[in-house]
Amino acid sequence: MAVEEITERVGNMDLNDVHKKNRIQVSNTKKPLFFYVNLAKRYMQQHEEVELSALGMAIATVVTVAEILKNNGLAVEKKISTSTIDMRDESRGRPIQKAKVEIILGKSEQFNDLMAAAAEEREVAAEVDDHN
Repeated sequence: MAVEEITERVGNMDLNDVHKKNRIQVSNTKKPLFFYVNLAKRYMQQHEEVELSALGMAIATVVTVAEILKNNGLAVEKKISTSTIDMRDESRGRPIQKAKVEIILGKSEQFNDLMAAAAEEREVAAEVDDHN
């Protein structure tokens, strides 16, 4: 591959695609709430931040996930954006608008310490279970 071709490909990259590695698209029907909380923790361990995204009725779930992470001292709010997107209503075949929210959370200063303490608690609990 020629250098010019690589340069052109890099120049044409959508910078929004960079965020997709750490984006969680939340649904209010598929997974339990703490699935998203734990997934967000894992993403924040791998990347410095996580992007939570939701449409329509799932917005309440994504806000709850963000609040749990913030209230437990694990995350800080970096950015919240709202928009409306056009979609096609599958049942009626007509266009509809859906509300969309994106919340970007970053690791708190205490994130690593809190995660290490939680891992230690799990180890102690496992040892207690082994002895019983």
